Amino acid sequence: MPNKIFDKVAGNGLISRRHLLEISAAGLGMAASNSVLGADSGFNLEIPGWSRTPGPGPSAYGNRSPHTENFQRMTGFQNPTYPGGGSSRSPLQYLQGTITPNSLHFERHHAGVPDIDPVGHKLVINGLVRQPLAFSYEDLLKYQMVSRVYFLECSGNSGALLRGETGGTAQSLHGLVSCAEWTGIPLSTLLDEAGVLPDARWIAAVGADAASMGRSVPIEKALDDVMVALYQNGEPVRPGQGYPMRLFCPGWEGNISVKWLTQIKLTRGPAQFRDETSKYTDTLPDRSSYQFTFPMGTKSLITSPSGEMTLNQSGIYQVTGIAWSGSGRINRVEVSADGGQTWADADIQGHQLEKAVTRFTIPWEWNGGTAILQSRATDSRGNVQPTRSAVIADRGTVSTYHNHCIQSWEVNNTGEVINIYV
Repeated sequence: MPNKIFDKVAGNGLISRRHLLEISAAGLGMAASNSVLGADSGFNLEIPGWSRTPGPGPSAYGNRSPHTENFQRMTGFQNPTYPGGGSSRSPLQYLQGTITPNSLHFERHHAGVPDIDPVGHKLVINGLVRQPLAFSYEDLLKYQMVSRVYFLECSGNSGALLRGETGGTAQSLHGLVSCAEWTGIPLSTLLDEAGVLPDARWIAAVGADAASMGRSVPIEKALDDVMVALYQNGEPVRPGQGYPMRLFCPGWEGNISVKWLTQIKLTRGPAQFRDETSKYTDTLPDRSSYQFTFPMGTKSLITSPSGEMTLNQSGIYQVTGIAWSGSGRINRVEVSADGGQTWADADIQGHQLEKAVTRFTIPWEWNGGTAILQSRATDSRGNVQPTRSAVIADRGTVSTYHNHCIQSWEVNNTGEVINIYV
């Protein structure tokens, strides 16, 4: 919008949120004007070929447009010493809204994806209970279910920033987080039916994959908001997400939401599985380690503009991204265009749900010079996203789990966006 002057609310071109609708309306107005221009305007109004020929009919299972095939997960390299291990990362820079499509939801595996026939699969609840129980998949489908929107994040997500890795995109650096609507049975319902004995303090959950992946969960969490999830975004959870059933522990590190769930054993203490001793612990500079650091921190990420994107010309851009917290809902997101010297409140779009992803946006006028874009989230408990230097000062860089520091994207004077450290 030429010759328009907007109120700036922070340094280096950040524009007041009150102009969001004004900017959008002006853009729509220009599009509408162009759409009714005649042939003299220079626009080609010829009817394209796809509007003249009938296309294929409905399919048994929907497909995406071939023009969006660049929306793909990023998979890691295969390690012959770790068969089936690895992860795939969500293309955060291409997505909008807050719900991740099932086909683009990140995955993390420790022994590949088992091919489970639900007819032969059982979930056993035993240990410190009045009566051990065994459930088939069909048994669980008969229970009343609940649906909740939650994020899921691998505790190793964003660890590259503590390692000081150069380059990278929102996907390669932060793509081990996604958000979905999960539907299943509150674990408390099943535990009540089994009858929890007074001395039970933990549950030990085990998966049916070749790694027999197991994690321990305190009984207080198990009786709170944990569920046995059977559906994701309305359809049965996919094999890569734990079909036919998985544990889901909202707000906590992804590894604890055990996939292909086959056993829940109630115990007096944690089971000390491999993935809560040799892995998924936070080792400090003195080589002592914190164990059972479950909740994921208050975090945000600008997804556009972001790493390896290019701004083609100076002008107004919508800075947008996502924020989430394992301790509550996102109350506030601030954005800086000058590397944290000044901040402005972004507009939060959609619902602000507990332990779910929230999207934020703020208009920004890029003048063609160098800028450093950052975002900073605050959750409903007052937790504020820290800087990278604060995280390093607190616990060093030996462990790169649970990193929720501020990401810095530099826009240089040619419009290229790169990951930097300030």
